[in-house]
Amino acid sequence: MTDRYAADDLIAYAEALFTAAGLDADKAAIVAPLMVEADLMGHTTHGLQLVPPYLGALADGSMAGSGRPEALADRGPVVSWDGRRLSGVWLTATAVELAVERARQYGTCTVSIRRAHHIACLAAFLERATRHGMMVQIASSDPSVASVAPFGGTRAVYTPDPIAVGIPTSGDPILVDISASITTNGLTGRLHKEGRRLDHEWVIDAAGNPSTDPAVLFTDPPGTILPVGGIDHGHKGYGLALTVEALTQALAGHGRADPPEGWGAGVFVQVWDPAAFSGVDAFARQTDWLAEACRSNPPRPGVGKVRLPGDGALARKRAALENGVELYPGIVDGLQGWADRLGVAAPTAL
Repeated sequence: MTDRYAADDLIAYAEALFTAAGLDADKAAIVAPLMVEADLMGHTTHGLQLVPPYLGALADGSMAGSGRPEALADRGPVVSWDGRRLSGVWLTATAVELAVERARQYGTCTVSIRRAHHIACLAAFLERATRHGMMVQIASSDPSVASVAPFGGTRAVYTPDPIAVGIPTSGDPILVDISASITTNGLTGRLHKEGRRLDHEWVIDAAGNPSTDPAVLFTDPPGTILPVGGIDHGHKGYGLALTVEALTQALAGHGRADPPEGWGAGVFVQVWDPAAFSGVDAFARQTDWLAEACRSNPPRPGVGKVRLPGDGALARKRAALENGVELYPGIVDGLQGWADRLGVAAPTAL
């Protein structure tokens, strides 16, 4: 049986690791819960698995452990920051917090961030806005990395380009977390390391042939991940990717047209306060109807019931908080090496 851990113990563990590695204590206190949040929700490639490379980035200086973002512009409802290679997780959480505060005043607020470090799991940030009754959108790209080819092409130009949306209802929020690619770098990297294949032909080799083998991404020259829609309808993911690239890089004024700076992110955060539009009650009346119409929809054969985005993640989170967090194999061992190096005691399994 796989060990389970109390979520609070994992948060304290991650926070201690980050602090010992040189991340400001106030930043570590924000970053650690968000890393564990991803594992609670089942996004196991973007939670604690990322802590070792983040610690490595702090050690080699590619992630700054101290400081504040540089304000490039501030017009009230529109804010632009240079992240100065600070923790992308901390920067994004801080941006959502600011956008929620400003949206109460202006009805909406947009924060654009350039030169952030990696931001981990987008879904983990959404409830930081929806719990205040606000709708939020977050998008991210990494201008130093390319693993997805444009539709019809064979050479990578952009990243999976994730985008997430949190929509409040009278009950659980709708939590959308998708990407412009049909799969992610995290999953293909994990399966390649484990010698496993993808469920479907989600990648192409360097010659453009569809494949289920993630190893084609690690050849010379490499293959690429396919956009959402795959070989047949990949123009849909291609269009979404171009949109995300513009939101996260063009608005920020830093991207693929600039020299690469290493693993990082351009980030776009936007928050809307329904009170400034039709009103909170009118907003909830529409989202509640939509949520119920989807959940009560007759399922097709082989499907138990229709779910909304976020239903599974929130169910997994509640179960993990009650019964303990079961980490993906290898995560505990990956953290232990850093714990020994930094003199941090690992948590005891339940």
